[in-house]
Amino acid sequence: MKWPTILKFGTAAALFVIASTAFTAGQANDTASPIYGVTIPAGYRQWELVSVAHEAGDYDDLRAMLGNAVAMTAFRNGTLPFPDGTIIARLAWKYLPSAENNKVFGQFQSFVAGPATNVQFMVKDSRKYSATGGWGFAEFIDGKPADETVHKTCFSCHEPSKEHDYVFTRYAP
Repeated sequence: MKWPTILKFGTAAALFVIASTAFTAGQANDTASPIYGVTIPAGYRQWELVSVAHEAGDYDDLRAMLGNAVAMTAFRNGTLPFPDGTIIARLAWKYLPSAENNKVFGQFQSFVAGPATNVQFMVKDSRKYSATGGWGFAEFIDGKPADETVHKTCFSCHEPSKEHDYVFTRYAP
């Protein structure tokens, strides 16, 4: 019996996919966060600004929170819990005095963003991340995901904000 060409091709393609899946299944993705598998979303630097913050103490950094379109609609409407598809980015920079600005002002008063420290993401997918309140987390330093130890602390850090769907940030219109 002769197999039609389409069936031969389909069978070969299926075997290739199965073989490829078996080969890559045990490999780590070096662009995704451990535990959650979150990657850096394309175009996130063009998202809208949700809010800014200055963290003192051990962090002493400036932070900007950005949201994708789904997040921004939820923030503006006060929607809780955030809908699936929400992504919130948090960019952080060292907090440095600006000699140039202080010279203009005639006194020590100006601070600016220095070197970037990291970028973090929260991704809402209530099915995929059901064990962590519906959120997947990621932290990247110089474009590379932080290690698993860092990611094991994400959800526990956000738990005190459970009443606000685990999100610290409030929209600053």
